[in-house]
Amino acid sequence: MLMTETQNFHPQDVRHFLAEYTAGHPGDVIEIDQQVSDDQDATALIWALAAQGRQPLLRLNKVAHLDMPVLCNVFGSRQRIARLFGTDEPGLHAEYQQRSRAAVPPRLVEDGPVLERMISGEEVDLNLLPMLQHFETDRKKYITSGMILGENPESGIGNLSYHRAMIHAKNQLATSLHSRGHLWRLLNMSKELGKPMPVAMIIGGHPLFMLAASARLSFEEDERDIAGGLMGAPLEVVKTPKYGIRVPAHAEIVLEGVIDHEATVEEGPFGEFTGYSSDRSTNNLFTVETILRRNAPILVSVAGGNSAEHLNLGRIPREAEMVEKLRARFPSVTAVHYPASGTHFHAYVAINQSREGEARQVMLGLLGWDQYLKNVIVVDADVDITRDEEVLWAVSSHFQPHRDVVIVEGLPGNALDPSASGIGTTSRMGLDATRGPDFHGTRARISPEAQTRAAALLQGLSG
Repeated sequence: MLMTETQNFHPQDVRHFLAEYTAGHPGDVIEIDQQVSDDQDATALIWALAAQGRQPLLRLNKVAHLDMPVLCNVFGSRQRIARLFGTDEPGLHAEYQQRSRAAVPPRLVEDGPVLERMISGEEVDLNLLPMLQHFETDRKKYITSGMILGENPESGIGNLSYHRAMIHAKNQLATSLHSRGHLWRLLNMSKELGKPMPVAMIIGGHPLFMLAASARLSFEEDERDIAGGLMGAPLEVVKTPKYGIRVPAHAEIVLEGVIDHEATVEEGPFGEFTGYSSDRSTNNLFTVETILRRNAPILVSVAGGNSAEHLNLGRIPREAEMVEKLRARFPSVTAVHYPASGTHFHAYVAINQSREGEARQVMLGLLGWDQYLKNVIVVDADVDITRDEEVLWAVSSHFQPHRDVVIVEGLPGNALDPSASGIGTTSRMGLDATRGPDFHGTRARISPEAQTRAAALLQGLSG
């Protein structure tokens, strides 16, 4: 059983979050004490609950072949993420941006729970790591919540990003840097120096730290600073023993080692956010030299595939940035939504259009700013963009294909998009589903009084 009192835990400890959240929202936490399989059961449970319209936090206390409990679906609910920030769903983007702008550098401490056990040299055996099989189509068991941290050898500025990983050998992981982002740039810098890149993989931490690892930053910004802003206090860090990489003191497990820019290994397929099993990979080799871990760690897992958790974790920081940019440039924008149905590739925008052509400006702005997006649909402000059926109604009623579509070809996209080219180029499309100045029609509506009477009548029937 996991403890449910916060007084024994540091605020940056996932246990503190778990105890506090369970006490405050017991109906949003499901704890399972009977043994479950490490082969797809966690994924199957999350999918079965989602089919019921539920995304609770799951605590699996007995998982076959694991000597620790599993915490999963932490990010499955946008409402739960909003509660992390002390706000509601409509206020999530603004609160995220406000806290991230209050970034603060980490604070180095001498000791922390992640240093309770240290395994190095010949004793390193990754077969003892807690890992789950997420999908039948996955090549092996995978680490899905691993955040790889590299530091710029010149400035010390770090980069945190998520990368799937599977066991290749007793002391080696096969991983993919398919986003070819800042970590890829650091790897190329190490190649110029003629030596492997020292890295640390963090497995499990406070949810706000995990969200910070998804932040969209420039090369000279550090996600550890953003973590401090999101938490409202500097992230406490300790140095790894061999390379001195500053990792969270309250993490669950940390793997220290190097990524070799020369070596390649087979990796994948793995169920990615597109909903497809992807074998597109950079096939990188991560040699683990040291394992740091708590005496009794928790595996904080992230559901793979196109789960709500996987999508929310990756997209909320990006949404927050895009909403702020759009509203600053286009005051007519009233709402922005990235629907789960579109994985990371669709966005809906609601506007109070003040002049003809403004919807096109908004579409082109968003398609240019967000490299993931392939399709943007702009609708009027009275359309509820959190409901796919409302947006599709607007398309069916307001959109004329010969007039209201914009297509741009040959742009950089996401390498995991199964419809993109082998190098990840894609076309992008904007649909103007606003009514436009010459639209003729009055939306059918029900009066508030009739809606109140109907609600009262239905309540009486259910009682």
